[in-house]
Amino acid sequence: MAGLLAKERIIAPPGFNRWRVPPASIAIHLCIGSVYAWSVFNPPLMKLHGVVASAADDWTLTQVTWIFTVAIVCLGLSAAVAGKWLEQVGPRRVGVVSACCWGGGFLIGGVGILLHQSWLLYLGYGVIGGIGLGLGYVSPVSTLIKWFPDRRGMATGLAIMGFGGGAIIGAPLKESLIKTFYKSPQYLGTVDQVSLKTESGRRFATVDGHPREVVVVSPNEVGQMLVKEQPGVYVVGTGRMGIAETFFVLGLGYFLVMVIASFSYRLPAPDWKPAGWSPPEPSVSRSMITRHDVNADQAIKTPQFYLLWIVLCFNVTAGIGVLGVAKTMIGEIFGTTLPTIVTSSFAATFVLMMSLFNMLGRFAWSTASDYLGRQRVYAIFFALGAALYASIPWIATRQSQSPSVQWLIAFYGVSMLIFTMYGGGFAAIPAYLSDLFGTRFVGGIHGRLLTAWSTAGVLGPVLTTYLRDRSLRQALTDLASRIDPAIFEKTFGVPVDQLSSLIEKKSITLPKLMAIAPPGTLDPSSTLYSTTMLTMAGLLVIAFFANAMIRPVDAIHHHSES
Repeated sequence: MAGLLAKERIIAPPGFNRWRVPPASIAIHLCIGSVYAWSVFNPPLMKLHGVVASAADDWTLTQVTWIFTVAIVCLGLSAAVAGKWLEQVGPRRVGVVSACCWGGGFLIGGVGILLHQSWLLYLGYGVIGGIGLGLGYVSPVSTLIKWFPDRRGMATGLAIMGFGGGAIIGAPLKESLIKTFYKSPQYLGTVDQVSLKTESGRRFATVDGHPREVVVVSPNEVGQMLVKEQPGVYVVGTGRMGIAETFFVLGLGYFLVMVIASFSYRLPAPDWKPAGWSPPEPSVSRSMITRHDVNADQAIKTPQFYLLWIVLCFNVTAGIGVLGVAKTMIGEIFGTTLPTIVTSSFAATFVLMMSLFNMLGRFAWSTASDYLGRQRVYAIFFALGAALYASIPWIATRQSQSPSVQWLIAFYGVSMLIFTMYGGGFAAIPAYLSDLFGTRFVGGIHGRLLTAWSTAGVLGPVLTTYLRDRSLRQALTDLASRIDPAIFEKTFGVPVDQLSSLIEKKSITLPKLMAIAPPGTLDPSSTLYSTTMLTMAGLLVIAFFANAMIRPVDAIHHHSES
């Protein structure tokens, strides 16, 4: 087996068609790129006990988003190590190990879901799966740059395009599998038909002579259900979300596809170059493209490496926080004001389209960077991106004041354009590195630069969930203060001074409060992410100036064989 995975076994013979390599790279990235559809998992993971709504003991959005965060952190850290290891052992060995980690991570995570042990989900999907992500991510990039030195931007776009498009297949596949294994919980009747009692924030009803914890689904929450059920009272712990079974199926499927793709890798001979091509001569238009190489150890001593680190970190922070909660976000901004349009299925399609534009942006923008230059393309990303992020709070406010489909269309269009640039920023980074540091050691340098992704993997979701939770608690408090205390107590079984307990046990939501709010009260759901979007716009402004400061690498850092 060790011989089959050896680097020497995959050196391509003379006359090998280099276009046979990209399909293997894209296949692996399509598998690991399904991580971008993580937000599809958020709602079911938050309803493992309640199924139709979150029960008191169910995980919160912050808890499940952190699983995605851990996976991204481990991606960057493992890539930092794997980049240099890749140059030593070749992409086939790295790809097979990646398949074992990514597929195995799903299997361990599935066990954690069955047992409702979050640490197993963190270990499986987050740590082991995240290592698989990092190994799988770096293996195609340096390989394709070696095969396409004449078209670096296009090559990295091809290598990373599949990662951005992984959710195109992953999102609908995950939705379909979850629905296949879904089982409805026991239905007791409407709120008027069931006698409810509230204790320490939990809701209870008598079933077969015994008190059982229940969840209550209001009519305006039905549209956000994964599988449509009628409003009313359901018994906690009597249904099944089907997400554990989904994890098992995905783990086995991804493992098989990635192993087959890994055995399709080939490397060019050390002296190979495309027919009729020679490295470009330095010129004013190509002043950032070097004819020299800088090794990984020397690259981290240059200011260019750290400026690019900031560029990548803040670009990813702005996008990845939104990616982790995409399905939840569009549901909260538009789900209550346009419930017949923005359903659970619509939100899942939003995740899919976001992935499609992410993928298209990776190829289109990285290819454009071959002609416009890497620095100029990143300047476009950050200037335009900051303006687009800043426009979302305005759109959300208008939606809150005067709900209309036009604001949903505007939000959709802005989001899709944002994610073309988010994907393009990822895809053009390896080409930017090879321009500055040469192609010979780009795998190791790229791996170390991906520690910026690890940092962003923490910073983005933490900022997003923290700012959203703060806005949500403030919105719940403000809304509750406008409601007649007698109506509040009749609805929730406790006086309004126990609001904090109801929030903690997830027995109260904005839709439930809006159902009993005075006529004319504005729904604050649309503005929960406004502070987050303005913060992300500020990060892109910082990245704009970091990119503007990048200059060619000083000759003292160039690699010498002596």
